[in-house]
Amino acid sequence: MAALGSSQNPYDAIVVGGGHNGLTAAAYLARAGKKVLVLERRHLVGGAAVTEEKYPGFKYSVCSYVVSLLRPWIIRDLNLTQHGLRLVPLECSYTPQPDDAGLCRWADPDKNRREIQRLSRKDADNYPEFGKLMGKLARFAKPFIDEVAPDPTSLSPSDLWQLKKAGDRFKELGDDLAALQFKLTTMGGVDFLREFFESDQLIAPMSCSGIIGTMLGVNSPGTAYVLLHHYMGEIDGSSRAWGFPIGGTGAVSEAIASSARSFGAEIRCEAPIAKVRIAHGEATGVILENGDEIASRTVVSGCDPSLTFLRFVGEEHLPTDFATSLKRYKDRGSSGKVNLALDRFPEFKHRPGIGPHVMGDVAIAPSTDYLETAYDEAKYGTFSSRPFINVVFPSVLDPGMAPPGKHVMSCFVQYAPYDIATGPETWPEHREAFGDAVVDTLAEYMPTLKEDILHRQVLSPWDIQEEIGITEGNIFHGELGLEQLLFQRPTAGWARYKTPVRGLWLGSSGAHPGGGIMGSPGAMAVQEMLRLGAV
Repeated sequence: MAALGSSQNPYDAIVVGGGHNGLTAAAYLARAGKKVLVLERRHLVGGAAVTEEKYPGFKYSVCSYVVSLLRPWIIRDLNLTQHGLRLVPLECSYTPQPDDAGLCRWADPDKNRREIQRLSRKDADNYPEFGKLMGKLARFAKPFIDEVAPDPTSLSPSDLWQLKKAGDRFKELGDDLAALQFKLTTMGGVDFLREFFESDQLIAPMSCSGIIGTMLGVNSPGTAYVLLHHYMGEIDGSSRAWGFPIGGTGAVSEAIASSARSFGAEIRCEAPIAKVRIAHGEATGVILENGDEIASRTVVSGCDPSLTFLRFVGEEHLPTDFATSLKRYKDRGSSGKVNLALDRFPEFKHRPGIGPHVMGDVAIAPSTDYLETAYDEAKYGTFSSRPFINVVFPSVLDPGMAPPGKHVMSCFVQYAPYDIATGPETWPEHREAFGDAVVDTLAEYMPTLKEDILHRQVLSPWDIQEEIGITEGNIFHGELGLEQLLFQRPTAGWARYKTPVRGLWLGSSGAHPGGGIMGSPGAMAVQEMLRLGAV
């Protein structure tokens, strides 16, 4: 036990959960000279950002599958490129139609204009202007994901200064952009986009950005704000860029883990914890499921808020108002994943070949009515019979993901409600029917798909909860609705990584600034710990 930390020689910090945020926290702590132990329940690190060979020779990005918001300063601080991180940009976003070639949105503005012009000359004119407006709003919003959440109730000089800076940035937007920002926070994605565009074939795929990871439809108020996240991404200094990691999303986690080890962090897999050890209201270490106890001066949770507080800590150790708020926290898993190993590339009916149109993501979102119907089914407790599907072909971007001549296909699927009407525990009975609905939908656009499939992995939100360990299978550790962002994530008054339990910190996607492979919650939790001398 002494080697694992004892009361006489404890770790400075134990990080619970080896997801990418937990690993980021461990790397920053070790970089600061702290003695750190990461405990991961599974046989590999990464959480929802993992690459696994579920079928011989084929590598799946099992849950998370693209990268955009991984913060450049974290890449630099942790020397992630030296630890193997390589990102290739997604060059296109393709929306096929059942009866025609559909729409490609390209990185090249001239090519993009010609493509959109087929649908609407007005939309072709407005599209670059819309991008400029959203880019300006993204520059206003981006500082919020690189600094601790502002506290509007605080009178401390640092908090007041932070709020003043945000106010100054808002004033610099001018009246027109300020009004646009207000609309973003109140409108549904489709209604917001219709103020700029007239073609439903363009509006539909653009509106999908507002529903990812939420149990909301494209017409639901507040979904317009999440559109802004697409304009906040960057890769190698290129704004609005999304990319695929060579080796799959697990390669991001492995690069961060390698960096953490280089600074001296210890990482232990197959080490599930049962409880955070609490003594006199203070976290003093953890108790593993096998009964071992490991002492530490602080504990950092890389797990979601519900799992962290309601299971690992226990309601008996929490203030009543905090526990009540946590019970109202919306996990609401609404997405599933289908990964396919393919004998050959399943060409699109109206855009055949392995061309530039499949070098990015493919959105099965033929119309806004289609998307709203998919949501309507989920509202009443069933998976969408014809869902929104976001597809990436990892083997086209990285041939090492599949054997020569073969391919893998990554399908993010919405909607698949965790709270299925027959009960979450019945998901195993519905899993294959859900997978069939996804394949049947895709086959309308790729006629050979069914005969090309060698293997498929189907994950419902329940499966993600059981296998990855995320409450209700929400890979963002809770919905990204406005009521659960900034100073209200995970609850009002506790958005700065510190928790009501002394010595326990939250550094996961359930903390500010939220989900996605960005690393900010883990990094900024440690920044706060070091600033306050808490470790």
